[in-house]
Amino acid sequence: MSFAAVPVLLFLLVAASSSPSAVADDALTAYEALAAYNFPAGILPEGIVGYELDKSTGKFRANWNGSCSFSLEGSYQLKYASTIRGVISENKITNLSGVSVKILFLWLNIVEVVRYDKELGFSVGIASASFPIDNFYECPRCGCGLDCNGVKVSKLRTNLFVSSI
Repeated sequence: MSFAAVPVLLFLLVAASSSPSAVADDALTAYEALAAYNFPAGILPEGIVGYELDKSTGKFRANWNGSCSFSLEGSYQLKYASTIRGVISENKITNLSGVSVKILFLWLNIVEVVRYDKELGFSVGIASASFPIDNFYECPRCGCGLDCNGVKVSKLRTNLFVSSI
């Protein structure tokens, strides 16, 4: 089973928490908060309207105005709920909810993202896939991904490593 749809999700996800005392630092965007944990901004699509991050626990929540979905290279489909949640730490996002990828005919939830040097690994629990980190330097856009108005932002490179647990 090919699991290449995960590149942008992940993409999946950044920084914010359900704790009211954990409101994000006004000086940082959600994308800059990702960088503080060694993740590229492109694991999240453009358009985050708010996020919260509890730096003591790593719990985060990120919000869009509505859900966000797009395709990459015409064959990988990703979907972000209007709110995504998870726990972020250096090089790792766990307990992720709100991000899913279409594999064949099934939508599967991406539950974990791990950075391994120059690659990002995405897990749906029963399978995982790794992609080169430079696939995630540009943020995809809701509705059109990395190819909007006929202008390709970047070309997705797959370096598939699929494993089952």
